[in-house]
Amino acid sequence: MAVPEFGPLAALAESLGYESLWTAEHIILPDLPPGETPRPGTTPFLDSMAGLGFLAAHTRTMKLATGVLLLPQHNPLLLAKQLASVDVLSGGRLIVGIGVGSIEVEARGMNAPMEERGARANDYLKAMIALWTMEHPHYAGKHVSFDGINAYPRPVQKPYPPFVVGGRAEGALRRTVRYAAGWYGYAMSVEQTREIVERLAAVREQVPRPADLGDIEITIAPSEKITAETIAAYTELGVSRLLLRPPQDRGLEAVEASIREFASLT
Repeated sequence: MAVPEFGPLAALAESLGYESLWTAEHIILPDLPPGETPRPGTTPFLDSMAGLGFLAAHTRTMKLATGVLLLPQHNPLLLAKQLASVDVLSGGRLIVGIGVGSIEVEARGMNAPMEERGARANDYLKAMIALWTMEHPHYAGKHVSFDGINAYPRPVQKPYPPFVVGGRAEGALRRTVRYAAGWYGYAMSVEQTREIVERLAAVREQVPRPADLGDIEITIAPSEKITAETIAAYTELGVSRLLLRPPQDRGLEAVEASIREFASLT
């Protein structure tokens, strides 16, 4: 699908009442053909910051979300600037979805060792919050430290745009409870979602959650076909948001049809 089509598709979704639009991220991929890897090196992934900035100009009310940024692979100060810029350009509509990544060759190429990805994610997350919220930002961590610097504009949303964490590992669930407004699951079934909801409840018994974060919002991109019945099943589990996964490589008409069909169910 050509890039210029994204703007009209986003505007169509907004006109049909869609609440949010989510990107995905891989900065680099294994240079392997289809069949040898789930995502071959030729799979096109637009940069999320560029994409959301573009889509902000074609929408007015929809939230714009990263689903998800591979946080350990970014410079946290540069990323904080980029995210704040998107939040400003969109008038405060940004949701920051973050993950740690699972492709070793990608992590290695981005100088973000797999064994450090959880620690880096926590460090970078706290560093970005410091840069966005402190009058005179400072932070001292293992992977990032700074003092005597500042960065404006700050995000429109206060104290900062909501974080949503992706990932099913225990570290991701702890990160969700401690820092995030919500949790995001990609290609999840109803039963897999039920398991995550139960695991998150168990983690909340062990990890303190700041009161100002409120309840954990659950966002799911379902693996099965979305019907009225599956929507009801996810709703019963307490899922806050379902995401449509449009058909790939079937042309503009197929994508438009799926957008309209999903809207008719909600």
